[in-house]
Amino acid sequence: MKERPVIVSACLVGIKSRYDGRSALNRTVINRLKKGAFIPVCPEQMGGLPTPRPKSEIGMGNGMGVLEGKASVMDAEGRDVTANFLRGAEAAARVARLSGAKKAILKEGSPSCGVSTVKSKGKKTRGMGVTTARLKKEGIEIEGVD
Repeated sequence: MKERPVIVSACLVGIKSRYDGRSALNRTVINRLKKGAFIPVCPEQMGGLPTPRPKSEIGMGNGMGVLEGKASVMDAEGRDVTANFLRGAEAAARVARLSGAKKAILKEGSPSCGVSTVKSKGKKTRGMGVTTARLKKEGIEIEGVD
Protein backbone atom coordinates (compact mmCIF):
# COMPACT_ATOMS: atom_id res chain seq x y z
CA MET A 1 0.00 0.00 0.00
CA LYS A 2 1.27 3.44 -0.93
CA GLU A 3 2.31 5.65 1.99
CA ARG A 4 0.05 8.64 2.56
CA PRO A 5 1.59 12.12 2.37
CA VAL A 6 1.83 14.36 5.41
CA ILE A 7 0.50 17.92 5.35
CA VAL A 8 3.10 20.28 6.83
CA SER A 9 3.18 24.00 7.54
CA ALA A 10 5.21 25.47 4.69
CA CYS A 11 7.26 27.65 7.04
CA LEU A 12 8.54 24.56 8.90
CA VAL A 13 10.20 23.22 5.74
CA GLY A 14 11.96 26.50 4.97
CA ILE A 15 9.44 28.28 2.75
CA LYS A 16 9.37 32.00 3.55
CA SER A 17 5.62 32.14 4.11
CA ARG A 18 5.31 33.54 7.64
CA TYR A 19 3.63 36.89 8.21
CA ASP A 20 7.07 38.53 8.53
CA GLY A 21 8.37 37.03 5.27
CA ARG A 22 10.61 34.54 7.04
CA SER A 23 10.49 30.80 7.49
CA ALA A 24 10.46 28.80 10.72
CA LEU A 25 12.73 26.09 9.34
CA ASN A 26 12.75 23.11 11.67
CA ARG A 27 15.52 20.60 10.92
CA THR A 28 13.87 17.93 13.07
CA VAL A 29 10.73 18.13 10.92
CA ILE A 30 12.83 18.07 7.73
CA ASN A 31 14.67 14.95 8.91
CA ARG A 32 11.41 13.20 9.82
CA LEU A 33 9.91 13.94 6.41
CA LYS A 34 12.95 12.96 4.31
CA LYS A 35 11.79 9.42 3.63
CA GLY A 36 8.16 10.09 2.82
CA ALA A 37 5.88 12.29 0.81
CA PHE A 38 4.79 15.60 2.28
CA ILE A 39 2.79 18.57 1.07
CA PRO A 40 3.73 22.03 2.36
CA VAL A 41 0.79 24.39 2.87
CA CYS A 42 0.45 27.96 4.06
CA PRO A 43 -3.25 28.45 4.77
CA GLU A 44 -2.86 32.22 5.09
CA GLN A 45 -1.37 32.47 1.61
CA MET A 46 -3.91 29.94 0.29
CA GLY A 47 -6.61 32.19 1.73
CA GLY A 48 -5.36 35.15 -0.32
CA LEU A 49 -3.12 37.01 2.13
CA PRO A 50 0.26 38.32 0.92
CA THR A 51 3.69 37.67 2.38
CA PRO A 52 4.79 39.64 4.23
CA ARG A 53 1.53 40.67 5.89
CA PRO A 54 0.45 42.27 9.16
CA LYS A 55 0.44 39.87 12.09
CA SER A 56 -3.00 38.43 12.86
CA GLU A 57 -4.67 37.16 16.02
CA ILE A 58 -7.88 35.40 16.88
CA GLY A 59 -9.96 37.66 19.08
CA MET A 60 -11.98 36.19 21.93
CA GLY A 61 -11.79 32.50 21.16
CA ASN A 62 -9.94 30.07 18.97
CA GLY A 63 -10.09 28.40 15.57
CA MET A 64 -13.15 26.31 16.39
CA GLY A 65 -14.96 29.50 17.38
CA VAL A 66 -13.96 31.05 14.04
CA LEU A 67 -15.36 28.02 12.17
CA GLU A 68 -18.60 28.35 14.15
CA GLY A 69 -18.86 32.09 13.48
CA LYS A 70 -18.35 32.95 17.17
CA ALA A 71 -14.87 34.48 16.84
CA SER A 72 -12.95 36.49 14.25
CA VAL A 73 -9.39 37.03 13.08
CA MET A 74 -8.05 40.57 12.96
CA ASP A 75 -4.72 41.80 11.66
CA ALA A 76 -2.48 44.30 13.44
CA GLU A 77 -3.88 47.12 11.27
CA GLY A 78 -7.42 46.43 12.44
CA ARG A 79 -8.66 44.63 9.31
CA ASP A 80 -10.96 41.64 9.66
CA VAL A 81 -9.19 38.79 7.85
CA THR A 82 -11.54 36.04 9.04
CA ALA A 83 -12.70 35.23 5.50
CA ASN A 84 -9.09 34.75 4.37
CA PHE A 85 -8.40 32.38 7.26
CA LEU A 86 -11.57 30.40 6.53
CA ARG A 87 -10.70 30.13 2.82
CA GLY A 88 -7.17 28.99 3.66
CA ALA A 89 -8.42 26.41 6.16
CA GLU A 90 -10.85 25.02 3.60
CA ALA A 91 -8.11 24.91 0.95
CA ALA A 92 -5.81 22.97 3.31
CA ALA A 93 -8.65 20.54 4.10
CA ARG A 94 -9.24 20.07 0.36
CA VAL A 95 -5.53 19.32 -0.19
CA ALA A 96 -5.68 16.73 2.61
CA ARG A 97 -8.78 15.09 1.12
CA LEU A 98 -7.44 15.02 -2.44
CA SER A 99 -4.04 13.69 -1.42
CA GLY A 100 -5.31 11.13 1.08
CA ALA A 101 -3.27 12.68 3.89
CA LYS A 102 -4.27 11.57 7.38
CA LYS A 103 -1.59 13.43 9.33
CA ALA A 104 -0.41 17.02 9.59
CA ILE A 105 2.58 18.69 11.25
CA LEU A 106 1.70 22.32 11.93
CA LYS A 107 3.38 25.42 13.38
CA GLU A 108 2.44 25.91 17.00
CA GLY A 109 1.26 29.37 18.05
CA SER A 110 -0.04 30.40 14.64
CA PRO A 111 -3.62 31.70 14.29
CA SER A 112 -3.96 29.26 11.38
CA CYS A 113 -1.85 26.29 12.41
CA GLY A 114 -1.55 26.44 16.20
CA VAL A 115 -2.41 23.08 17.71
CA SER A 116 -2.55 23.82 21.43
CA THR A 117 -1.71 27.54 21.55
CA VAL A 118 -2.56 30.64 19.53
CA LYS A 119 -1.97 34.34 20.06
CA SER A 120 -4.92 36.31 21.36
CA LYS A 121 -4.72 39.89 22.56
CA GLY A 122 -0.92 39.81 22.39
CA LYS A 123 -0.54 36.73 24.60
CA LYS A 124 -0.20 33.02 24.01
CA THR A 125 -3.44 31.35 24.95
CA ARG A 126 -4.70 27.77 24.93
CA GLY A 127 -6.58 26.84 21.81
CA MET A 128 -6.17 25.79 18.21
CA GLY A 129 -5.85 27.77 15.01
CA VAL A 130 -8.45 27.96 12.27
CA THR A 131 -6.81 25.43 9.94
CA THR A 132 -6.09 23.04 12.78
CA ALA A 133 -9.76 23.12 13.77
CA ARG A 134 -10.81 22.51 10.16
CA LEU A 135 -8.37 19.62 9.68
CA LYS A 136 -9.53 18.03 12.94
CA LYS A 137 -13.07 18.06 11.52
CA GLU A 138 -11.66 16.03 8.61
CA GLY A 139 -10.26 13.46 11.04
CA ILE A 140 -6.63 14.45 10.40
CA GLU A 141 -4.14 13.55 13.15
CA ILE A 142 -2.29 16.76 13.99
CA GLU A 143 1.04 17.38 15.67
CA GLY A 144 2.15 20.85 16.72
CA VAL A 145 5.78 21.92 16.40
CA ASP A 146 7.40 25.14 17.65
